Amino acid sequence: MSNSPKGCEKGMMRFDIMSVFPEMFVSPFESSLLKKAQDRGLIEIHIHDIRRFALDKHRLTDDEPYGGGGGMVMKIEPIARAIEAVNPLREDALIILLTPQGEPFSQKIAQELTKYSQLVLICGHYEGVDERVGMHLADREISIGDYILTGGELAAMVVVDAVSRLVPDVLGNENSAREDSFSGDLLEYPQYTRPAEFGDWPVPPVLLSGHHADILAWRRRESLKRTLKKRPDLIRNAAFSDEDRKMLKELEEELNTEDSMKKKR
Repeated sequence: MSNSPKGCEKGMMRFDIMSVFPEMFVSPFESSLLKKAQDRGLIEIHIHDIRRFALDKHRLTDDEPYGGGGGMVMKIEPIARAIEAVNPLREDALIILLTPQGEPFSQKIAQELTKYSQLVLICGHYEGVDERVGMHLADREISIGDYILTGGELAAMVVVDAVSRLVPDVLGNENSAREDSFSGDLLEYPQYTRPAEFGDWPVPPVLLSGHHADILAWRRRESLKRTLKKRPDLIRNAAFSDEDRKMLKELEEELNTEDSMKKKR
């Protein structure tokens, strides 16, 4: 359905969320950065009640599965009509079905989604969604993790939040998004603020030194160390300089020594 995206680099990002429980979105989107971003016209969030697009007088959005089995399945007709109503035919729109069968959501995917100025998010519910929605209506299927939720509403909130903070000017400081964990394939370095000393826990002296180059080097080393210790899987996919590789070798030896010391205690 979507062609080459123009993106939201200079314009507003619009989210259209399709749900049978629209009331779930009221509080999360009316506070914090998302509220401020909407007030400033940087993003728009529109919630659409799929029941309004049902074809029968009872506004049914689900039915029994063909072939039998437990649970109910969301019908394709109301979803198709809801999508049509928001007119996602512009070349920079993308339709996403939130489903456990989708590709795992990541910071990389969040960045990819900023290429579009309109995201249409379909929230699955009940036993599942008619397979034809994913096959013929959605451009992409996304999952936020290997676990089961009662519906796609919480997943939609996660996607909106993650993508919105990458929209220009939403955070106010471009470096904030760039330095976040996962933005550069590594976990973020440790952060500290006042007071410089709290009991027996001081802030690392280098952060108080005022030497910018030393601080950058310390942050890089700590980022590598934290990733190696907590998420070594990320190391395998990251691109490193010769200096990084040298540092990683030193850090591996350091962590191995620490582990050996702990085992001896």
